[in-house]
Amino acid sequence: MHPLLTGLTPAVVDTAGTIALAATENAPDTSGLADFLRGFFGPLFLVIVSIVAIFFLFTREITRFAQFIILAIFIGIVFYVPGIIEVTARAIAQAMGVSTE
Repeated sequence: MHPLLTGLTPAVVDTAGTIALAATENAPDTSGLADFLRGFFGPLFLVIVSIVAIFFLFTREITRFAQFIILAIFIGIVFYVPGIIEVTARAIAQAMGVSTE
């Protein structure tokens, strides 16, 4: 038997399905992790974007301000609507004639 697996019971070591089952029994519940992170970092993202945008406006760098706002809007859409990536990828694939099923 492998030295790293000596502490496991023989039932867990016998089949791969049992090992996977035993590994998921003790796994932490991460079902709401994405929502928690989005709720935590969302306002922080908006504050940082606001501060940088105000800085660009006060220094009168309108071109850099416009570039920053466009980039911030794109990142915000991806951050707040994560399903948009999958929908866009499927639309592009279907437009190119690739089956997405």
